[in-house]
Amino acid sequence: MSTLMTAAQNLTQFSLGDALQFVLVAMLAVGLIVLFKPLLRGLALAALLLVKPKLSKEQRLQRRQMRDAALLNGLINADGTPSNAAELRALASRG
Repeated sequence: MSTLMTAAQNLTQFSLGDALQFVLVAMLAVGLIVLFKPLLRGLALAALLLVKPKLSKEQRLQRRQMRDAALLNGLINADGTPSNAAELRALASRG
């Protein structure tokens, strides 16, 4: 209970000037963030690319083909009928 009383006493000690100063500083910070939003977004993207670079087109194509092949192999293994497995193998050979 004493923590609540201390907090209430501290809240009553703020003056109107302190409140206005806080609001002005907050508005200034928000204004600067809005003004420099494209710059901040670009810096964040550059930092992200430093940590995790984009894959080349060849690497993306290879990953897509490996994912598709793994999906088809999973379908072949999951389905026990020979006719469906043969059709799925024919689909895989086209691709």
